[in-house]
Amino acid sequence: MAKKSKSVLKRVRQAEKRRLRNKHYKSLIKTMIKKVKSAQTKEEAEELYKKAVSVIDKVASKGIIHKNNAARKKSRLAKYLAKLQ
Repeated sequence: MAKKSKSVLKRVRQAEKRRLRNKHYKSLIKTMIKKVKSAQTKEEAEELYKKAVSVIDKVASKGIIHKNNAARKKSRLAKYLAKLQ
């Protein structure tokens, strides 16, 4: 088995760190969406929607999800809110 170079080992460490960070943010988005959908009242859902949009935009700006993916998630949440009475 060939010896791995220092740069390869560093890349492995960096990739793992990024994978865990990305996983955290993606999980956070899913949690925020679930909270909006499980809100008891329309007012509560609207308040949570604002927070969810903020998180989605933040994650998209970091490049963890694509901007179109973020737009789609926000659009679907807005559609869901519009249906609530």
